[in-house]
Amino acid sequence: MIYTPSTVAVVFFFLFVAVTLGLSFYLGSRAKSSQGYFAAHGQIPWFVNGVAFAGDYLSAASFLGICGMIAFYGYDGFLYSIGYLAGWIVALFVVAEPMKRLGKFTFADALNSRFQSRGIKLAAGVSTLVVSIFYLIPQMVGAGVLVQPLLGLPHWAGVVIVGATVIVIVVTAGMVSTTWVQFFKGSLLVIFSAVLTVMILERGFEVESDRPDSQSVTVTSDGKTLVNGLPMGSSPGEASLAPVGHISKLPGDITSTGPLGPLEFFSTLQESEVVLWGSETSVGDDGSTTTVYSPKPTLGSQILRPGEHPRFKGIRSDNFTDKLNFLSLMLALFCGTASLPHILIRYYTVKDEAAARKSTIVGIGCIGFFYVLTLYMGLGAMTSGSMDVTNSNMAAPLLARSMSELLFAIISAIAFTTVLGTVSGLILASAGAVAHDLVASFSENELSDYEQVRIAKISSVVVGAIAIVLGIVFKELNVSYLVGWAFSVAASANLPALVMLLFWKGTTRQGIIAAVVVGMTSSLAWILLSADTFAKVYGLPAENALVPFSQPGIVTIPLGFVTLVVVSLMTRSRSAV
Repeated sequence: MIYTPSTVAVVFFFLFVAVTLGLSFYLGSRAKSSQGYFAAHGQIPWFVNGVAFAGDYLSAASFLGICGMIAFYGYDGFLYSIGYLAGWIVALFVVAEPMKRLGKFTFADALNSRFQSRGIKLAAGVSTLVVSIFYLIPQMVGAGVLVQPLLGLPHWAGVVIVGATVIVIVVTAGMVSTTWVQFFKGSLLVIFSAVLTVMILERGFEVESDRPDSQSVTVTSDGKTLVNGLPMGSSPGEASLAPVGHISKLPGDITSTGPLGPLEFFSTLQESEVVLWGSETSVGDDGSTTTVYSPKPTLGSQILRPGEHPRFKGIRSDNFTDKLNFLSLMLALFCGTASLPHILIRYYTVKDEAAARKSTIVGIGCIGFFYVLTLYMGLGAMTSGSMDVTNSNMAAPLLARSMSELLFAIISAIAFTTVLGTVSGLILASAGAVAHDLVASFSENELSDYEQVRIAKISSVVVGAIAIVLGIVFKELNVSYLVGWAFSVAASANLPALVMLLFWKGTTRQGIIAAVVVGMTSSLAWILLSADTFAKVYGLPAENALVPFSQPGIVTIPLGFVTLVVVSLMTRSRSAV
């Protein structure tokens, strides 16, 4: 699609970036020691930390990906929200207080609290690095998506801009700056998403009778976009695409509903007909691909029932592997939250276990409220007449643009800081793993505060560069789907070791190391051999995939638990060695 840069949006974009960087430089002077750099001296107020939890967790996947999936497919996209939120129950009742009690800087500290083993620090450090980098991919993809309509720049330019900005944030001030950036953007994201939802309800639904009866969008592998066979653009003789995503029929054959209540919004949509868009991709003899997008009238009752999205067809399908794929995704989302390194290290920024518990409750409240709003925003985008059929990640910003240019500017800038906050936390978790866990495991002498911080800053630059490259390579995938993979790796690698350490006295250091390594490698291998990776990354036929379904969690999470138990039983007599 062709985007025209918005002057107002550009101004807000650079204003938000300037405020974020200014805050980072200002707080940089307060983070000279490793305790300050990695954990903000444990002095973050619990309420601020709770909102920062939301700011850290409500990533590009939550805002761009979930809204986009709901806008394109209906209720099924909301299943990601349910999975994400349910995972916080594990974090609250299982992880919050023990993490604060057992650790100091990193996830490896908690696993290693009983054993003081270099092997555990090494395995947990590598796991943290892998999970963080995997989770960085969708954030960087989302960054590129946002910059396209804001600045009129290509996707790769947006990824580079975000990567460079975040590296500056992390290098200058560490956790102090990252926490306040996340608090700042988490607050704004929830507030303005609520404003946008109120405007959706106030606008209601309206039948678009002047839309063309049929039109199609064709996108070729060389980047050309055609509308009804003609080049798309604004010049004379070039085709233009009528805004897509609209109501074609309302109950009682009315043409407009006027303002709707929160529940009336869903009951009206259920009795309406909405024009969604489907796509078909063909491969030419020369290997080039052509994707044709075309409208498909769909009943509202079908939009609001689960199991319609191809990824969630396991709900209604009779195919056993489809059901396993769906259950595997839900299990990964439920278990993954309490296993994400950048979430776990936030428990070290408050003063005690009570503050850790209270900040988790605040985070759950903010996150739960936001996820309810995503359902309204996604369905509002579906019917707003402003969707980009070639890019599901643009649904929420384009919805805001259909309301107001100013709101578009604010929402896009907030979405950009959403990416900044999450990426900052991930890079900081990666840097901590390298400096505090990996390098320390190989160093014969204990590193000084200055050396740990210096290594962490160098690591931040390297991890940021890797994230930039991967964000460009994976640009075609929906960000929520990418996050599902990251959650699977996190839950498979980290959760079995953490849970068994807390609740089974028979856990040994060898069992922890084996569980982390097996969970991490098995989930990564499964993902790399899946049908989605074959089709979307390798460009190979999906039927050539070597595993039966794409989501590994239902296999690899239990495998991690079994591995820990078996290895611990085999090594119990040597656990003190």
